[in-house]
Amino acid sequence: MKKTLDLSIVMINYNNATLTGQSINSIFACVPQIPFEIIVVDNSSDSSQKYNDNHDEVIVIKGVENKGFGNACNIGVKRSSGKYILFLNNDTIMHKGTLESCVHYLRQYPQVGALGTRTLLEDGTLDHACKRGFPTPRSSLYYFCGMDKRHPDSKRYGVYRQTFITEDAISEVDSVAGSFLMMPRSVFDRLDGYDETFFMYGEDLDLCYRVKELGFSVMYYGKAAITHLKGQSGLHIKSQTVIFHFYNAMLLFYKKHYLHRYNLFITALVYFAIKAKYMLTLLKMKLGKS
Repeated sequence: MKKTLDLSIVMINYNNATLTGQSINSIFACVPQIPFEIIVVDNSSDSSQKYNDNHDEVIVIKGVENKGFGNACNIGVKRSSGKYILFLNNDTIMHKGTLESCVHYLRQYPQVGALGTRTLLEDGTLDHACKRGFPTPRSSLYYFCGMDKRHPDSKRYGVYRQTFITEDAISEVDSVAGSFLMMPRSVFDRLDGYDETFFMYGEDLDLCYRVKELGFSVMYYGKAAITHLKGQSGLHIKSQTVIFHFYNAMLLFYKKHYLHRYNLFITALVYFAIKAKYMLTLLKMKLGKS
């Protein structure tokens, strides 16, 4: 019978073995003082970028068909044995003490269903995705109009990026980022895992939304930190496919959670705004390449 560990870290390797190895090495460099394992789900399409590891604590699930981020995470959890699950991007660098303090916090507060930590960009500034409000039509409008930048202390205008919450605070939020998302296995199981309709992007927002629907809280824990090497993966690699999934996730989230709450006029505006942003992003990408 497999021993139950404190923490299972689920990580996806998609065509970037070097980045995955760097992230895993940063975890071991911190010498975590809790029993843990790392589950790497490898759904690479490039055979030269498949990940291999010799650490006893690392399990690599090879030859997984790429059906999206959520699908890979669900596969990883099924293979894991931790009481707590951490979904961690492979473009992150772990900071010493972060894993232990986050697990300790979840032990202390069983009403917490999901937790994220202070996430820093490579230059040391905050990655605002680590604490967010849900993208309602109103909060999205304020965000896209830059109202949060002009009024960062306002709970009304800063609701999407939660700019009124200080970086080192411990505070309830709507959502934390999938780059570091820790939760009790029991809560994840009750949710039946990630919604695999979201191929990439939006699955973290959806998961946090459903955590709250169950009556649990989602917490931003600013007393610990990681570094997120944004720009080496995801939307920043300027792929038309990635850009499509980014904006499609917005539509999926709206249809699933907000369509029944707003009238036809608001829905039409939301759809138009998302599709307009999608087309503008594609245009900027093409002009940037030319």
